[in-house]
Amino acid sequence: MTSARLAAVTLAAFVVAGCTSSTSGTSPSTSASPTRTTQATTSAPSGTQYYVSIGDSYAAGYQPTSHSGGHTTRNGFAYQVVPAAKARGYDLTLVNFGCSGATTASVLHAPGCAASALGPGAAPYGPKTQAGAAEDFVRTHRAQIALVTVSIGGNDITTCGFSASPLTCLTPALDTVKTNLAALLAGLRAAGGPGVRIVGITYPDVLLAGELSPDAATRGLAPLSVQAFRSLINPALMATYSTVGATFVDVTAATGAYGSLSATTTLAPYGTIPVPVAKVCQLTYACQYTDIHPRTNGYAIIAKLVAGTLPSR
Repeated sequence: MTSARLAAVTLAAFVVAGCTSSTSGTSPSTSASPTRTTQATTSAPSGTQYYVSIGDSYAAGYQPTSHSGGHTTRNGFAYQVVPAAKARGYDLTLVNFGCSGATTASVLHAPGCAASALGPGAAPYGPKTQAGAAEDFVRTHRAQIALVTVSIGGNDITTCGFSASPLTCLTPALDTVKTNLAALLAGLRAAGGPGVRIVGITYPDVLLAGELSPDAATRGLAPLSVQAFRSLINPALMATYSTVGATFVDVTAATGAYGSLSATTTLAPYGTIPVPVAKVCQLTYACQYTDIHPRTNGYAIIAKLVAGTLPSR
C-alpha cells in the first residue's frame, strides 16, 4: 500500500462534502431486502411520500468487489434509509439521483449520469444536470417530499492525493466545495420550500487505514486526518448546511474516528491495531481494498443517522 495510492483514494473522503448488516468480509450484493424506488418521470399515487437522494457514489450505493472493480448496490445508505424510516412510521419511496464519481461542480453543471454510475432502480435524467433534475422533481412534488439527503464533495479532493502538500491543496478544494454546495442547497431549498427536510452527510475517516501501512509518512497522516475532520472539514460542512436550515449528521464520529489511537484491539488479519482503525476496517473497504466506500454495515450506520433526524410518528 503506497502513500500516494492511499492518499489518492482516501482524500476523496476528506471532504464529504465521505464517501450495511454484514460482517467485515461481506461482499457487495444487489440482493438486499427490496426497497421501493420510482423513476423521476413516473407518476405515483397522491399519498406517496418521496425520499430524494442526491450526490456521489455514497448516494448511489457503490461497493467494490476487488481492488479494481465494483458496482452500485442496494446496500447503499439511501436504500437502507427506507426500512429504517419505516420503523419510525414513514412509508417512503426512494428517488435516487446519486451518480458515482460526481463532484460538487458536476452536480451543478454536467448533464446526465452514465447508467452504470446510477444507483439500482434509478432513472436516467439527461440532458438535465443532477441538481436540475432533483430540483425539478422536488418542486413538482413539493407537498410529497418527506426527506432529501445530500452526499457530495469527496471527489473534489481526490487530486490532492497527488499533491506535494495534501493539506495545502485541501484548503482551496474545501473552499470550492463550500461554494458549490451552498449553490446546490440554495436551489433545493427554493424548490422544496422552508418545510422540506434536508440532511447532509460527511464520511468515515478512511485515512485511518494508513496506520496499517509500512510507510511512515502514510501512518503519520492518520492522526492528522482525524484532526482535520474534527476541526476543519466537518465544522465547515455543518455551517454550509445550516445556511439553508439543513441538518448535518457526523458520520465520522458515528464510525468511531474520534476514539483514542492508543486504545487497541485485535482484528484478523491485521493483528493488534488501534480501535478506531479496527472500526474503519470493519465498516469500510479501506483496509481490504484500499477503497473509501462502506461495507453494508457501514452504510447502515449512515442510514440510521439519517432516519434518526425524522420525528417519530
